[in-house]
Amino acid sequence: MGNKKHQEAWKEAKKRCQLNGADIQMAKELGMTPKSLMKNIPTPDQKWKAPVKWWVRDLYEEKFGKVLSVKTPHNKVKNEKKLEKESIISEDWGDLPF
Repeated sequence: MGNKKHQEAWKEAKKRCQLNGADIQMAKELGMTPKSLMKNIPTPDQKWKAPVKWWVRDLYEEKFGKVLSVKTPHNKVKNEKKLEKESIISEDWGDLPF
């Protein structure tokens, strides 16, 4: 029961703080809780405060010397190549005489 609530809390933090999987992993490795992440969301009058995503990345880089990156799914890379190929083909059709 507690595990489900904990997972829901991380999902909520991911949504409200606009984090991705790597950001969540970095926050967990730093020992942060979902509540601490949501508590540090800057309000509109806190223009000096960095977004949570940047804050987590800066702390992680300071502690471990690197930042985790998100691996792009193979299908996404494949689709981008396909779109690029289609745009090249469509440009070639423009100079035909008919």
